[in-house]
Amino acid sequence: MHQHADDDHSAHGCDEAGASFLRRHHHLVFPALSGIFLLAGWLLDVSGSPVRWLTLTLYAGSYATGAFEVVDSSFRALMKLRLDIDFLMLVAGLGAAAIGLYPEGALLFFLFSLGHALEHHAMGRARNAIRSLGSITPTNAVRIDPDGERTVSIDVIKPGDRVRVRPASRIPVDGVIEEGTSTVDQAAITGESVPIEAEPGERIFAGSLNGSGALVVRVDRLATESTMSRMIKLVEESRSRQGRSQRLARKFTRIYVPVILIGTLLLILLPPLLGMLTWKEAFLRGMTVLVGASPCALAISTPSAILAGIAQAARNGVLIKGGMHLENLGALDVLAMDKTGTITAGRPELTDIIRFDESDEEDLLRLIGAVEHQSTHPIARSISRACQARRLELPIATDVKDLPGIGLSARVDGREVVIGGSRLLHSDEARQWTDRDEAVRQAERLEEEARTVMVVVREKAVLGVIALADDPRPGSKQVIDRLHGIGIGQVLMLTGDNEAVARRVGEAVGADRIESGLMPEDKINVIKGLRDEQLRVGMVGDGVNDAPALAEADVGIAMGAGGTDVALETADVALMADDLSRLTYAIGLSRRVRRTIMQNVFISLFVIAWLVPVAALGYAPIWIAVVFHEGSTLVVVLNALRLLGYREPGT
Repeated sequence: MHQHADDDHSAHGCDEAGASFLRRHHHLVFPALSGIFLLAGWLLDVSGSPVRWLTLTLYAGSYATGAFEVVDSSFRALMKLRLDIDFLMLVAGLGAAAIGLYPEGALLFFLFSLGHALEHHAMGRARNAIRSLGSITPTNAVRIDPDGERTVSIDVIKPGDRVRVRPASRIPVDGVIEEGTSTVDQAAITGESVPIEAEPGERIFAGSLNGSGALVVRVDRLATESTMSRMIKLVEESRSRQGRSQRLARKFTRIYVPVILIGTLLLILLPPLLGMLTWKEAFLRGMTVLVGASPCALAISTPSAILAGIAQAARNGVLIKGGMHLENLGALDVLAMDKTGTITAGRPELTDIIRFDESDEEDLLRLIGAVEHQSTHPIARSISRACQARRLELPIATDVKDLPGIGLSARVDGREVVIGGSRLLHSDEARQWTDRDEAVRQAERLEEEARTVMVVVREKAVLGVIALADDPRPGSKQVIDRLHGIGIGQVLMLTGDNEAVARRVGEAVGADRIESGLMPEDKINVIKGLRDEQLRVGMVGDGVNDAPALAEADVGIAMGAGGTDVALETADVALMADDLSRLTYAIGLSRRVRRTIMQNVFISLFVIAWLVPVAALGYAPIWIAVVFHEGSTLVVVLNALRLLGYREPGT
């Protein structure tokens, strides 16, 4: 009895394994059947079997199973009044049968269907590279409720819920750490191989891997709106945004297919009418040319490389929102880069506090902290860190408004407060402010020392001036040197900071040109000027205050876009990590994609250019055309899949 039970279980396991295999490889079923029927029919044929009807039945079975997908695709295209590549193959296969070349026609359909299946399998690898990003996110989370902890689906988790993350487990939600410290590996999101030190106040993302510490996280996004979910959605959508090469290939195919059909018809009709060939010989050559001229490899050469490139970029923390942007990224001549948060670390440190009234330093810092508390600008975050370090309790700021290119205004304790850069002191209105002249003198002194200055004004009185210094990121100079090395002609640094600060940073990192004191519209004008010179321009910024410039550039690149909604929506390319070296990776990958597309197009056109005249002159039988045609398609796909292993040279 036990033995039978074991046998039943084993058989059940085999059935499940077999069903699973068929589900994964269902696209190989028809080609396999077509090959089996073809081999059996051919063996009967060459053995001189007298049972001719059985041989023909096996060939018919090979035709039916091999041509299934071709017939379906051709019918759909004809319903839309289009002639596609599959239609060429259908005509060639049926034409071979019409003149009695049953094995050749069956071989054509078998190899064509096998090529389609292997192409489907190979392209599936690229798509799975994208989908695998989402599979690492847990489907359940431990929610902390008032009556205890319980495991629930992440679909019911809401912003504001608190979730416990155990050591060595995947983080299930986007949120902010409330309790605990740990190291968190965010490579799946940002591509950064080095885990970050996560502590209370740190933002973390679903799909990241927690280290050895237990964490309590307050959720700030629904599961469907997490950074990981949005990444996957945008990458999937990017497949429908075609690049220039894809659009050209599609237009070429629409013109090329009817031309080939007309040319084949002339090849079949003219030689017999001129007495040069028999009708059968002309028809056979026409069908062979039809196979050789079919641009299957050309049609797949660009989309296969684009899909593999986008997938590989996403796996390494670079989100590229379409084939057009992937191709454009590799063709840039000039790169304009925002200073704060891009070239610099974006973490300016407070260096000076100068007061002009009776308040102390902490009172002035509280006021600034209250107004800047709601801003995401790097300077605002630095002020917030300084307030936290001094454990200051901040008053409530209301009616906070952004003053583009100037700063912020708000009401604190019922009184209007304006905070902005030193240009705030040079308006006509500012000449009436108390302590304005002293503030100008102090601001100029600090700016000469290459510091960023912020002025605090309350109801026509300058309360004080603070200064911050933001140093270049470690490795910024090396990144700019590498950009020059891979062919970027100019690297510009654009900033709203004063000239002294800009020059100190720009010269330290090796920028070719430094533009300082820029308002948001000035950055747009700089980019327009470069484009007027027929240069292809990329703009790198934080995706928030640089959004207009990102939109104006040929390629807008958002820096440190993990969790930043505006960056993901505005930019064409988003570097999910706060890591400038991802920029050279993205450009290098794009250039490799462009080279791969050119290689694929060359292979495709070379095979067509060789096969068509050879077939037209009768030097190649139809089976040779079939083998080379399908072989070139597989070579093109496999060449594109090499992009899934791309690594930046020297890393």
